[in-house]
Amino acid sequence: MFLCVLFSKQLKELQEAGMQRGSLSAQEQMSLISSQEDLKQTLEGAFFIQECVFEDLTAKQDIFHDLESHVGEDVILSSSTSCLLPTDVFLQVTHKKRCIVSHPVNPPYYVKLVELVPHPETDAAVMERTYSLMKEVGQSPVRLRREIDGFALNRIQYAIIAEAWRLVKDGVLSVADVDLVMSEGLGMRYAFIGPMETVHLNAEGLEQYMQRYGEGMKRVLSSFGPVPDFSGEDVKKINQEMCELIPSDPQHLAARRERRDRFILGLAKLKKDQESKQRKPI
Repeated sequence: MFLCVLFSKQLKELQEAGMQRGSLSAQEQMSLISSQEDLKQTLEGAFFIQECVFEDLTAKQDIFHDLESHVGEDVILSSSTSCLLPTDVFLQVTHKKRCIVSHPVNPPYYVKLVELVPHPETDAAVMERTYSLMKEVGQSPVRLRREIDGFALNRIQYAIIAEAWRLVKDGVLSVADVDLVMSEGLGMRYAFIGPMETVHLNAEGLEQYMQRYGEGMKRVLSSFGPVPDFSGEDVKKINQEMCELIPSDPQHLAARRERRDRFILGLAKLKKDQESKQRKPI
């Protein structure tokens, strides 16, 4: 019941902001959402199943083991896991060729990226069908060619977090300033173009950029420290500095998440408007 209320609220907010996808109204979309207590009845007629339980390997394995006994071999079994490898998630599935990870990004109703990660036995047609489905519902899927720990998004994100952590821990920057480096610096362009295009545009092409700056990049990269511990006194010190900016009580965190979602919605609208202008003939 709580989830239905939450979904209804989010759909109405998206509709009011002009960001709702599809041709149906928020009320019409809600009428298509239902819940059942019987798993077999829930799965009747399904062609694609997206698992979204908490990030617990055993729980996910048990769910897919149960799901497989109720659906045909042509039904795609997809997981929302953010970092568990498909090999592990689908360990108890007999027909692994129809298994895939479709990892959305938080908050998924504003951020369109979905990482598609195949199991080693995933059929190529399953990847294509999942990709087409994600495009159809308005997401921006990326296809990983093989499974890798952390997938793509978290590998890039963890690299940024690790260096930000080292800069704070080593006294180079404050917590507030290291966040400003992203929000008022890198993030301004990365919201519209990625690191490869950034490199390509910051010189006369990617190859020339590497000729100019490659040695400097290698020098800086070689100075990076080891992987941080993320524990002990360092965590307490950095957490204290973070909490001075944003207290970690539920009320402050909820308010800050609401602010985050509001800003991301505004950015999503801006990107949508800019993409629409680009598509118009000149």
